[in-house]
Amino acid sequence: MTIVNRRRRLLAGALALSTALGLAACGEEEKAASFDTITVMTRLFGTAPDPNGEMQQAIQKLIGKKLDITWVPNADYGDKLNVTLASNNIPDVLVADEKAPAFVQAATAGAFWDLTGKLDKYPNLKAADERTALNSSINGKIYGIYRVRPVLRSAVMLRKDWLAKLGLQEPQSVDDLYNVAKAFTEQDPDGNGKKDTYGLIIPKWPGNYASSSPYDTIETWFGAPNGWGERNGKLVQGFDTEEFYTANRWLKKWVDEGLVNKDFATLDSANWNDAFVQGKGGIIIDVNVRGTDLSVRMKEKDPKSFDKVTMVGNLKRSDGQKFSLPFTGYNNVLAISKQRVRTEEQLDDVLTTLDKLQSKEGSALLTNGIDGRNYKLEDGKAVLINQDDPAVKVVQNDVDKAFIQIGTRASVGLGQYPFKFPDESTQKLFDLRDTLMNEDLKTAVYNPALPVIAPTLVSKGQTLNLIIPDARLKYLSGQITEEQLRAEVKRWYESGGTEVTQETNDLVSKLPK
Repeated sequence: MTIVNRRRRLLAGALALSTALGLAACGEEEKAASFDTITVMTRLFGTAPDPNGEMQQAIQKLIGKKLDITWVPNADYGDKLNVTLASNNIPDVLVADEKAPAFVQAATAGAFWDLTGKLDKYPNLKAADERTALNSSINGKIYGIYRVRPVLRSAVMLRKDWLAKLGLQEPQSVDDLYNVAKAFTEQDPDGNGKKDTYGLIIPKWPGNYASSSPYDTIETWFGAPNGWGERNGKLVQGFDTEEFYTANRWLKKWVDEGLVNKDFATLDSANWNDAFVQGKGGIIIDVNVRGTDLSVRMKEKDPKSFDKVTMVGNLKRSDGQKFSLPFTGYNNVLAISKQRVRTEEQLDDVLTTLDKLQSKEGSALLTNGIDGRNYKLEDGKAVLINQDDPAVKVVQNDVDKAFIQIGTRASVGLGQYPFKFPDESTQKLFDLRDTLMNEDLKTAVYNPALPVIAPTLVSKGQTLNLIIPDARLKYLSGQITEEQLRAEVKRWYESGGTEVTQETNDLVSKLPK
């Protein structure tokens, strides 16, 4: 992260607060806005949909309104969010990291509607799980509708054909995984007679520390807390534990030995699958939905492809203990801006529209697609159809890479209707998710501080949140030593982390038990 980018983020946070205060002061003097069209900003994981395309037209027909959607590549979303919050053009509906300091500043200053107690009359928007709703709050206040996700979906995807070629078993421990990565790098798993493969594929990660990155997953395997954890009766950050250093020392060994893609600090997450499918790398640590995604991609590349993808859950530590990384139960929220939505009546209009969008029919559109066009129902499952039709492929892309991101009731990778795949190997990967999840839930390491955000982190988070991810990346890349990494943790405390720790402990102590 350059100094220019750091300053830009700091400026964005300050401008966001200024903008929010200005919005709050405008009151009802502004001319009432028309909501025939609702503006939206959300994440994108592929090609942006055509606003006149089949998917958007089908969705607009269902809700009776037009959508003006700004699609932002996932790797750029954090920066775009800060810039948008600092602008005078905040969309009506915004997918937001509700704990991002710039968003917290804007929301608490009045730029977004406080939805606490307002969602119960909307059957498709009210919280399906009260604990998850609390986790998605800002110290107990709800500023957005959470996007549901499975509680535990961390997993390891591997090239099954490479394992078979080298006579290797599926890894069960961190030591097993290292041995697999070593073999994938040095033993010519693709049989082309060249040393041109490697083990683990990691992309540039757009999130902060404890954002469910591959790094966070590995640190949890080694026993580090998931974000925050209790040590000696107090909550401490996971990066201030010896397990954190042990895990990163282990991963640095991978980097030093060439077992990880050389561009791990810059690889766009939108291209994460490419090296795996192209036969360059053989391991991905991510959410389990990527397993079926990889299998489908492999089949597209070679329709005659046999069973080439396998998946295992969280891995045991060297001493046999197992610590699994759970997720929050949600991923970001849909927040409603007050820039145009100024009255309770206007808010009801937008919420009613979102309620239609998140209905069973709407969720099916967002997460499965168009019934009879790209899928059909068989025994309650969605069977993909017409996939050789280029126009239908566009519909499928619009679902998988885009519109699914504005769904809140049905999860990414699962859909309103679970998928039924045409080949047995992909179906097995899909069905394996529940088995792995239920097993890993037994050893899940939860973050007790999810519902809260310290005031100091709000005011200084633009600086504080960069310190550890930047230092970790520099350490893994060999730019700094472990001693210097520890010094950066100390700098985090000196820059406001001491106050963050105290405030977090205080806020968590006041949460309902």
